[in-house]
Amino acid sequence: MNWTQIEGKWEQLKGEAKSKWGKLTDDDLKAIGGKFDSLVGKVIERYGVGKEQARDQVMVWADRLHERVDAFGRQSQPKESEQPAKNPRGN
Repeated sequence: MNWTQIEGKWEQLKGEAKSKWGKLTDDDLKAIGGKFDSLVGKVIERYGVGKEQARDQVMVWADRLHERVDAFGRQSQPKESEQPAKNPRGN
């Protein structure tokens, strides 16, 4: 999941961020608004980590979201062998 997608789906993903970084308040999450640099800044502020460590944490989190979305997409699409056979007459 690229950051543009995360930003666009921030309202749905705020809970995921809250699960990862429990020290972030609801006001923090609202202010972040899905912006990468804002999330990095709040992680630095709330957890007292360096900028590189915060950036790494946010990037790993985004990568895991991407993996979960990909896995969900693959699981939700039926395999070719599971798809109903097409009627050659078009009925």
